[in-house]
Amino acid sequence: MIDKTTMIEELKEKLQSLSTIQEVQNIKAQYFGKKGQITALMKNIGRIEPEKKKEYGMQVNELKQEIERLLNGKLDEIKKEIKKQEELKNWVDVTAHGAERSFGKEHLIAKTIRDIYEIFTQFGFTVVEGPEIEEPWFNFDALNTPEWHPAREMQDTFYLEDDLLLRTHTSAVQIRTMLKEEPPLAIISSGRTYRKDEIDATHSAMFHQLECLFIDKKVTVGNLKMFLEQLTKKIFDNEDTKVLLRPSYFPFVEPGFEVDVSCMNCGGKGCNVCKGTGWIEVLGAGLVHPKVLENVGYDPEKWQGFAFGVGVERIAMLKYGISNMRELYKNDIRFID
Repeated sequence: MIDKTTMIEELKEKLQSLSTIQEVQNIKAQYFGKKGQITALMKNIGRIEPEKKKEYGMQVNELKQEIERLLNGKLDEIKKEIKKQEELKNWVDVTAHGAERSFGKEHLIAKTIRDIYEIFTQFGFTVVEGPEIEEPWFNFDALNTPEWHPAREMQDTFYLEDDLLLRTHTSAVQIRTMLKEEPPLAIISSGRTYRKDEIDATHSAMFHQLECLFIDKKVTVGNLKMFLEQLTKKIFDNEDTKVLLRPSYFPFVEPGFEVDVSCMNCGGKGCNVCKGTGWIEVLGAGLVHPKVLENVGYDPEKWQGFAFGVGVERIAMLKYGISNMRELYKNDIRFID
């Protein structure tokens, strides 16, 4: 008779070491191939005594079914493992952080303007805007800059058709605002301005300027200096920053000043940044000229004011240690980011 138990145990032992479908198919051929063990047992039925054929046939059939069950079970096990490994290759942890992407940062010019706006809006100033293409009256005449002034020459200003020009400063916004609003007034404005400057490390034909105008009664140079001190301390994030006013000429203010701040590199002791003086020039300022007040319909006997203008690039270069103004316009991602 057939020793089913021994054959089944032998097969179970073989199956334990199998890990591929092909290996299982090879074992299957050993049982069901032309020369396989089950095939041979089935061929023996013709030689079995008639009275024993039925029992023999049942044993062969039971053995065949059990071997098929074990082989198919091993095939299913291997297929599941293959599927699992494929899923692991393509598995994505949806709870993990996504790929980091660089979105860049706020440009230093825009950041500098925003920082100054935040400082002055805390003081109660209002942000105003004006056009970049301007009329000569707003850009020059109303600001007490007569026709003979050098700033009005063709080599200094970009003139357009129809007696228009590209504004040379944002001071024209002050005139437009004063014509629309009654004093007292506290405004700040910024934007692009244009002058025929040769492009180098500290100059550009296009640059950003920021203007401040304060109109009220009994405004003095002391008020101007106080605002400048507060501004420079906050901009350069240094409470020890000092302000020096040097007399200078601007047609739209009287008196006018060049404004220096104590060197942020050496603290006023003198270094190569401030050329040993301890001071760095940052902007121009002064009390609003009475003629300018008259031009917009303000009574200079009743109202006074101060104004100052600063190059935004100048502040950004000083604050962030930039030696060449052209770096701000190159669109070099290493600089911007």
